[in-house]
Order: sequence, then structure tokens, then C-alpha cells
Amino acid sequence: MTPLRIDDLSRPSNPLAAHYAQFRVAERLLLTGHSHQAWPDIAFEGVKEAWRDAAELVDEKWDRVAAKADRVRAGYATLLGVAPAEVALGQNTHELVTRFLSALPLDRRRRLVTTDGEFHTIRRQLDRLAEEARLEIVKIAAEPAETLAERLAAAADEKTAAVLVSSVLFGSARIVPGLGALAASCLRSGVELLVDAYHHLNVVPISLESEGLGAAFVVGGGYKYCQLGEGVCFLRVPPGRDDLRPILTGWFSEFARLTQRSAGEVPYGEGPARWAGATYDPASHYRAARVFDFFDARGLDARLLREISQHQVGLLAAEFDALDLDSRIISRDRNVPLTAVGGFLALRCPGAAGVASSLRDRGVLTDFRGESLRLGPAPYLSDHQLRAAIAALGDTKGLA
Repeated sequence: MTPLRIDDLSRPSNPLAAHYAQFRVAERLLLTGHSHQAWPDIAFEGVKEAWRDAAELVDEKWDRVAAKADRVRAGYATLLGVAPAEVALGQNTHELVTRFLSALPLDRRRRLVTTDGEFHTIRRQLDRLAEEARLEIVKIAAEPAETLAERLAAAADEKTAAVLVSSVLFGSARIVPGLGALAASCLRSGVELLVDAYHHLNVVPISLESEGLGAAFVVGGGYKYCQLGEGVCFLRVPPGRDDLRPILTGWFSEFARLTQRSAGEVPYGEGPARWAGATYDPASHYRAARVFDFFDARGLDARLLREISQHQVGLLAAEFDALDLDSRIISRDRNVPLTAVGGFLALRCPGAAGVASSLRDRGVLTDFRGESLRLGPAPYLSDHQLRAAIAALGDTKGLA
């Protein structure tokens, strides 16, 4: 197959859009790429395959399910630059984050350090723990992003069990620099580091070893830039961490040894199985395996996807600047270079909720977080569609 090129985006219709016919990406202005990217049509074949295997094999389908899970682990491992054996899978990041928290020595180290810019998965759970006075939760201001890693390192002490931080902030799209230095500081202090890479994966290339994150736990999933849909999340576990025994543990952790149980300490499976949950809907992995294969066949690797994303975010920014709107109503931070942002354009807009609603009425689907209006392109959109979306923004009541 001929790989997608940047020049292809200037065509009236992006040639990649033909592979997303069921999501009608050529007919709709879907600036939701930072939240829910469309699935390629081939994903539907994975769903049908899951049904056929269940119908044929009934409860003996799990060997085939395991093969699909292995393909998903391999896909994530490639994106992270790690071995598949380091990748545990879960239905959502909350499931995996809580499992991680349950493995920490919170009886001895009752402090968790995080930021005020984390996604709700981490934010809500830590807020609830703080509400019960079970733990001390320290929140560091996410902005300025340039010094965030340094400030987190300074806040982590001998009472700290873990630091939890995003590598790309979900509200502003800012890439957080210096996480390697933070990881080194945590390692020296015996503090675990959990990096939420959901807004990093498959839109900004990442190699954990080269970025100094070899000892870090990393969580993320496929709902956004990977186009895998729901139910396909992961926790990357550094090698050699069999010292951790998550309290929140599912019976799939001992799935391979159920007939070998004996009295004594609760056993755990090897590698990723140590962090396993329980019975889940495997159709998500069938679907995801097809999508990973599709990306490989089309040459849509992280390097190319970053090039496409930077082109698209840059186009959105240039078109927005050309509107010359009142900065008191809506603006973007032009002091931040586009190379320092992830896969979407964040606009500061006190009336973001109303603007997002008005855009939806005009056929432009996007979203907002607080006062941040988020415009998320995707590799199947054309330049023409992006310009049309910004033109609709310029015509929005209260902005024009």
C-alpha cells in the first residue's frame, strides 16, 4: 500500500478517509481526534471475528482471545519502545491506576504527589482518597509546564509513595519536558513514578529508554489516537518489579495455574499476568488487533503520524490567527511553539461550552475542558475540512 503523504491532505478528500466509510469521516467535520478518533472499517471485521469464535468455541475461545491480547501488547510495546512482556492490559485506565495504587507501600509512605492538570481518572480517585483522609495528596500547579517536572521532584520526599503525572496535559496539549530527570530523582528517593501517556501515544513519538523513563510505570489506552476504541488500555510495568503485589487483583492473574493452587500466600501470574483483572469482553482486543495491523500495513507509524498532526495543528492555528478574533473572548498562546504541544489545538475561551455547542449546531464536532476549547484533527481529515471548521468558528455567534 502507498503510504499517506502530507501532500495527500491537500486533496479535496483525504485518500485515507475511504478506509473509514462507516464513520463517514469525509462527510463530517470531526475535530474530536484528541478524544475519540474514528475506527477504520477493518475494525468491524474484528468484532465479527470475535462473535464467530465465541459461537464456534463457546468457553474454549480463550486461547484465541489470548493471541489477540498478545497482538495488542505487541502494538503498545512498539509504540513505547519496550518488550511486550512489560505490558499489562485492562479495560480502562482507572482499573489499572487503582491496581497500581494498591501495590504501593501506603502504610509506610502515605503521600502521593500529582498535578492540578491530571485527567479525571487520577484526579477524582486521589480527591476521594484525600476526602477520607486516608492519604496526603499534594497537587502541584501544572503550569508552567516547562518547570513542572522539576517542581514535582522537589515535592517528593521520603514520605512519598508515588508521583503521578501526564506526559501531555489533557487540557492544554502541552508536552511536559524533563520527565527523565524526574524519573531519576524518584528512583534515588525510592518513589514510584506513574506517567499518564494517553495524550502522547501514537501522536508524539516516545521511547521510554531514550527519554529516561525505563524505571517508570506508564498508563494509557487506545480510545484516542490509536483508534482502537473502548476497553483497550495498558499499564507498562518496568522489568524486575515482581516485588509488587497489587491488592486489587483479579483471578485472571492465576488463570494459567488454577489447578495448582495451594494454601498460603495468594499467588500471582508471571509478567503482565501479575497485574491482570478478571473476565472481560474480548471483542475489544479482536477489534484492536485488526487496527494495529491496519496501521502497520498503511505505514502509519508514530513518526508519520506526528508529522501529519503537526501539519494539521499548524494549519488550524494559522487559520485561527487569520480570523483575528477578540483575544478577550478567545485566544491561543502564541508564545508556545507547536513543537511543544501534542495532538490538538487548545484555545482559551471563557465561553468554551457555548462555543462548542454552537459549533456542533454548525456540524463541527469538538469539545471543551473548563475554559479550554479543544480542536483535535486526525490523519483521515483533509486540509479543506480543517479550514471549513475554523471558518465555522469565525461565524459563531459571539465570536464574529
